Amino acid sequence: MLGQQGGAAWDSARQLGISVATGGSSEANVDPVERMGIEQLARVADLRVADVTGLSTSVSGRSVSVLPVNRTRWVMDSLEAYRPLVELLAEALSPKDPPPDAGATEPGDPFAGMFSGMLQMFQPMVLAMTAGSMVGHLAQRSFGQYDLPIPRPTTGASADELLLVVPNLDAFADEWSLAPDDLRLWICVHEVAHHAILGVPHVRARMDDLLTRYVSSFRNDPAALEDRIGQIDLADPAALANLQEVMGSPEVILGAITSPEQDALRPQLEALVAVVVGVVDHVVDVVGTELIPSYSMLTEALRRRRVEGAEADRFVERLFGLELTQATYDRGGAFVAGVLERAGDDGLRRLWVDATHLPTPPEVDAPGLWLARIDL
Repeated sequence: MLGQQGGAAWDSARQLGISVATGGSSEANVDPVERMGIEQLARVADLRVADVTGLSTSVSGRSVSVLPVNRTRWVMDSLEAYRPLVELLAEALSPKDPPPDAGATEPGDPFAGMFSGMLQMFQPMVLAMTAGSMVGHLAQRSFGQYDLPIPRPTTGASADELLLVVPNLDAFADEWSLAPDDLRLWICVHEVAHHAILGVPHVRARMDDLLTRYVSSFRNDPAALEDRIGQIDLADPAALANLQEVMGSPEVILGAITSPEQDALRPQLEALVAVVVGVVDHVVDVVGTELIPSYSMLTEALRRRRVEGAEADRFVERLFGLELTQATYDRGGAFVAGVLERAGDDGLRRLWVDATHLPTPPEVDAPGLWLARIDL
């Protein structure tokens, strides 16, 4: 690891992510017969989402396709999708030169200072490897590419290709005794709805802007790592285990602390995320009730699962400023219900008119105020 930087670090991150996702075992590709079945479900989902939302489901002009994949493929695509945000984080956390007149500080533990300085030097590599591990853990339970509402690239052949992680879907269906095709159609609708909403130019621009500014506003605190390492007694037989524990904490290794800028951005990001997931849930409810026989049972299992996320999910959410708690989903659902009650589906579609129609944080909690403002 320590001999690698730049592109080589990302190659190693990719290998680490795949190893974590697969447990080091090779994976089979998805059976072609299953691919054809999912493609048929995806076409149904695509048509109904477009009808319900009034939106184009495509960002490139080509037809949307849902691609059944294994965990390996999901890791490779997702790591590339998240890479720009991780690199912005690396830039934000890179050591800054002290001002010329900075005063001398009291000397601390020389070992801790040396080790902390070495890790700062290799921070881009450490971040890449952290991202690889993080994405590998996500691949073990993600169903599609929009478990986190982060826009994916809009250029290239894969711009309108949505990934479904078939091994995870099959395992969940077995665990909960769910009809596999019903589950796959539910996830197809969920993914296509996210893709359509995050494909609206001003929604995407707003989400990209907030995520970029949030990640870029982390501040580096090398003292956090130095303090933790300085507390380890090298004479203690358990010193190596303690050092491993410190090295295994992403927050400590990254030295990332939140800033006042992030405190100001967080309400805006939380409001936008609440609206996006609230509208997606509404679309899934409308389409699922019509087309999926076991919709109620499916929805109960899936919506319980999403708020019982693993630690890897929570770490990614904290890193990108996304708080996908039950309160977030409830807030988005209440906003959508309030708009539908007052103005119906046509009122909800006004979200997609232009950037000025996106609600402010107070308006998400008072949809009547939002409708009154956009009617002025």
